[in-house]
Amino acid sequence: MIGERIRLCLKPPSPAVKREGGFDSAANQRAYAIIPTRMRRILTGLILLLAVYLVISRFTEVQQIVETIQLGNWWWLGAGLLLQFAWLVNIALQYRSVYRLLGMDGSLVQLLPLAITSNFVNTAAPTGGVGGMAIFITDAQERGISPARVTIASVLYLLFDYFGFLCVLALGLVVLFVRNNLTWPEIAASVILLASATFLACLFALGVSSPRNLERVLIWAARSVNWVLRPFLRRPYLSEARASEFAGEAATGLAALRTDWRDYLLPAGLSLLGKAILICILYMCFLAFQVSEEAGTLVAGFCIAYLFTIVSPTPSGIGVVEGALAIGLSSMGVPLSAATVVTIAYRGLTFWLPFLYGFIGIRILENRWAQHRVEPPP
Repeated sequence: MIGERIRLCLKPPSPAVKREGGFDSAANQRAYAIIPTRMRRILTGLILLLAVYLVISRFTEVQQIVETIQLGNWWWLGAGLLLQFAWLVNIALQYRSVYRLLGMDGSLVQLLPLAITSNFVNTAAPTGGVGGMAIFITDAQERGISPARVTIASVLYLLFDYFGFLCVLALGLVVLFVRNNLTWPEIAASVILLASATFLACLFALGVSSPRNLERVLIWAARSVNWVLRPFLRRPYLSEARASEFAGEAATGLAALRTDWRDYLLPAGLSLLGKAILICILYMCFLAFQVSEEAGTLVAGFCIAYLFTIVSPTPSGIGVVEGALAIGLSSMGVPLSAATVVTIAYRGLTFWLPFLYGFIGIRILENRWAQHRVEPPP
């Protein structure tokens, strides 16, 4: 059953009729049928195996989280749970603000399951966010909205998220430096994050200023991927023609992007608000286990956790964040045992529970897309 749900998320839907207010076209439907059917089936099976392996391999950690939470103050942990829900709602609101920058509508009810399910897919399969983006693209095709615009919205959301965190990261690095706790792993991960954000920003700016050059870059990227994979697949993996079609659709979407700088204040503010909520959740974990803390410790600890969630060889920093955060808090004066307990509780609230919500999100999307398929055209 889980495999069918994941397959539903990744496979391209049947051609949708144009609905009122939609931007669907035959071109953008073709543009996203890039991955061959056989490869899609392999990827679906791989995601299923990774999800099963993730749950089995980390079952001991889940047990530790349950045992740890039972030792904490339930009032503070309950407050952390409410903040977690506020954080998820804030993510959906940020997506809605980005959608409106591109002239698209999206309600909180529509976007919240998408955000939760996207996080689930990105965790189950380390695809660099591509798997999660496929959830939004599939939903766009089912609703008759331009997939290219949704892709641009996903990239724009990622840019706001990166640069919002970079603002907080700068403060966290200053705290670590002043306390003489800044190490090379934090520096290297920060450089990688900054380089990734800069690359995305440059690519986005290129699409705004010169759609023709964006088309050339995408065609070059498709050609490069085909060159690397040709010895293994014996055929082109990505279509250069479809990359060109996508560039045309992206140019149309970027043309609808609002130019008033004040329109960008809301998504930027929501990005910073999300980081503040996560810091408050970490603070609730400190209070739940009666561990003393300072404001600088909270900010620096959050930066370590969020940084290695993004820049990590494992999906969502599984196994990396736990060690880095516990050691980081210990180096800032928190007893190692207390730092470990706080880390386990924090990861339970910000990673494992949202991951489990993904199963609910998949079910909601499955029912929604089924309703769209049976609705008669207007």
